[in-house]
Amino acid sequence: MIIMKLSEWVREKEISYKTAWRMVRGGIFPEKIEQLPTGTYLILREEEQASKQKKGAIYARVSSHDQKEDLQRQLQRLRDYANENNLLITKEVSEIASGMNGRRAKLKRLLKDLAIDFIIVEHKDRLTRFGFEYLQSALLSAKREIIVVNHSDCKDDLVQDMIDILTSFCARLYEQRSARNKRKKISRQ
Repeated sequence: MIIMKLSEWVREKEISYKTAWRMVRGGIFPEKIEQLPTGTYLILREEEQASKQKKGAIYARVSSHDQKEDLQRQLQRLRDYANENNLLITKEVSEIASGMNGRRAKLKRLLKDLAIDFIIVEHKDRLTRFGFEYLQSALLSAKREIIVVNHSDCKDDLVQDMIDILTSFCARLYEQRSARNKRKKISRQ
């Protein structure tokens, strides 16, 4: 068994002591830890190799309750991918919520969990409809990553319909403004 102080651990992981302390207080510290009566934290490692293997999570999402069966199939496909690629999965998260909802509690907890080194999703839009690249950059800066199983661009009819409607409304608005301006010019003459 390897025993090290929390200060040594934070130097190894290249994070601040305060962040590590918050992880301990929040109950999300990735390794076994004990506090001595003096207040010193000690990390107890069983095996050096086990702590070096990256730990990941699977994230699956569907938009509505009538797609619950698809949620289970999505989880199974992600499990199969992880097994084929010898990835250690320590957490599975599934949600029934809109991809545009920014207040998904389970996803927020998953993103905050520093014990997770990578998150596996089937498509980018399963994680979020917009801003995937921002999430990816934020996780990469913390030496974490998002693994997308299927990179094919999945065009969602609903999003495309919304863009078409907005384009149509804008065109009508500009046409009305243009017609009004023409009427004013003609009436001045």
